[in-house]
Amino acid sequence: MQFIALASSLLFASSLTLTFADAAWAASRDNRQIAARAAPAQTVEKQTLSYGKDKLQTLDFHAAKNTRGPAPLVVFVHGGGWSRGSKDNATGQSKAPHYTGLGYNFATINYRLVPDATVEQQAKDVASAVKALLDRASTLGIDRSRLVLMGHSAGAHLVALVGTDPHYLRAAGLSEKDIAGVIPIDGAAYDVPAQMNAARGPWLGNMFSAAFGKDPARQRALSPTLQAAKPNAPAFLILHVQRADGIRQSNDLADALRKAGTDATVKSFPGKGLKGHMTINRSLGDPDYAATPVVDDWLKRIFR
Repeated sequence: MQFIALASSLLFASSLTLTFADAAWAASRDNRQIAARAAPAQTVEKQTLSYGKDKLQTLDFHAAKNTRGPAPLVVFVHGGGWSRGSKDNATGQSKAPHYTGLGYNFATINYRLVPDATVEQQAKDVASAVKALLDRASTLGIDRSRLVLMGHSAGAHLVALVGTDPHYLRAAGLSEKDIAGVIPIDGAAYDVPAQMNAARGPWLGNMFSAAFGKDPARQRALSPTLQAAKPNAPAFLILHVQRADGIRQSNDLADALRKAGTDATVKSFPGKGLKGHMTINRSLGDPDYAATPVVDDWLKRIFR
């Protein structure tokens, strides 16, 4: 997982007969939903919100542009080897303006970092940030039924973990049904034991040990590929550049998801080593970058 090491060093889904009262309630509900769709979306372009007491439990919310009523939401989780990075320096400059310009809300989150927090706590932070956003859905103009998690590098691992191990969402009062889809971007720690066994050199070994420890049972529990039996988030779009471990682990994750009956698509893009790993994150959202229209088409299908 040399690319994550290098990146971290730079900064991760009988009919019933209604009673009269039931029918009246249903009509009232439908009228409220129609009114909500007609209401203007929030006009504040960016807000920084807290979702916990720790100083790192914050997120930036960017409101959808030129929309009326509740809009879909893309939530981005940064990379950095589980120990570095932030929403301010590891999101890329193109994502927020691109996705809000398409009429989607966009949020990018901070989370607590190793060694002050565990990877389990980081996954809980992702779920808690989602919960905080959904709790504010009416005031932020979020369509609760259309939320996609996106993450790069270590963030790709975290969003895949939250999308495959339901206990993180359940602990936050949510379920896999609250997530419409997951987009892991150029991760490779989807099978933690396999990645750790393939790691070369003391630096990589120390990084993995700091994040995942030496307990094989814990390493398996933190492996999205090994947690991909039902239930999962309903759809995954797995992106990777041309690195042997990223290709192998992306395909293995997709195979495990498909075996469980989950919609999983893998897309490959040019780029090698650290440069390719960083480019796919920095450039996603740029209309001229190859991955951007692929993600746009997938989001259009998921949010339809």
